[in-house]
Amino acid sequence: MSAEKVLEVMKAAGRPMKAGEIAAAAGLDKREVDKAMNVLKKEGKIVSPVRCAWEPAK
Repeated sequence: MSAEKVLEVMKAAGRPMKAGEIAAAAGLDKREVDKAMNVLKKEGKIVSPVRCAWEPAK
């Protein structure tokens, strides 16, 4: 599923990322990344340390 791929890309980056950056790095469509991020947010797997940027929860 794309949620796992999004999480992998975020962990590899080691910094907060925006959805567009994640989409480019993962080779996915931005809408697909947005859906995956919504799932990850609900599961508490990602957090937003700065506005519009996300990183894996610690």
